[in-house]
Amino acid sequence: MRPQRNSDERKSGGALASLLPHAILILGVLVFAFPIYMTLIGSTWDAATIGRGNLPLTPGGELLTNYNAAWNETQGTRILHTPVRIMMWNSLVMALVIALGKIAISILSAYAVAFFRFPLRMVFFWLIFITLMLPVEVRIIPTYEVVANLGLIDTYAGLTIPLIASATATLLFRQFFLTIPDELVEAAKIDGAGAVRFFIDVVLPLSRTNIAALFVILFIYGWNQYLWPLLVTNSADMETVVIGITKMIGNGEAATDWNVIMATTVLAMLPPVAVVVLMQRWFVKGLVDSEK
Repeated sequence: MRPQRNSDERKSGGALASLLPHAILILGVLVFAFPIYMTLIGSTWDAATIGRGNLPLTPGGELLTNYNAAWNETQGTRILHTPVRIMMWNSLVMALVIALGKIAISILSAYAVAFFRFPLRMVFFWLIFITLMLPVEVRIIPTYEVVANLGLIDTYAGLTIPLIASATATLLFRQFFLTIPDELVEAAKIDGAGAVRFFIDVVLPLSRTNIAALFVILFIYGWNQYLWPLLVTNSADMETVVIGITKMIGNGEAATDWNVIMATTVLAMLPPVAVVVLMQRWFVKGLVDSEK
């Protein structure tokens, strides 16, 4: 009977060992989710309740009023604000143009570097790669001057064009293209496929999971932009939702409609969450799938 007892002890020890990672994971989820839960709850109460600092843990009865005020109205109880529908539209345009523009430019430049042979090919690639050390924050002054001289302040072009180029996406696409077998390239040539046909019929289908993964990352990157929209937008009609939430907070506790701010915050989280949820399978496959 002794071996049976040892077996039972090993099973008990294994169960405890697997319980600890799950407990840590659940604790991490709670720590991450609790502020989001409180934001959701706060968006259902009035500003006075939140201002007194005794916000309950259960929903209130002001949900429709707060979300309607955030979505449609410009006048809160204490402050003026841009309607969320306008700010979210600006953020959506910015995020989509940045994500799709980065992917389009990066995949074409990576295709040229990986499959074509021309003078100074690697020099151009390394020049693109070096720009990884020059983010927007470093080149913000000359970039703003160029945009201002072109008359692009307070325009969608000014919001998006300076952020479209992406050395990271170019590098990732190039590394993937290098894994495409030479035999596939030769077979395409034998079939009479030119560069454009090979790109459309072979390269793009093979790249769809990578494109999906990059789209999720770049969409969230564009949606969360703060510094650049803050510089190039002056009118309320061009505010993004991140800038709008910052301005709604005001200069002090007495001048803040926290209920409207929390409703706006919940609405601002919906598009990125929807993109991640809807493209989760492609996103994970694009990051971890090794089958090319």
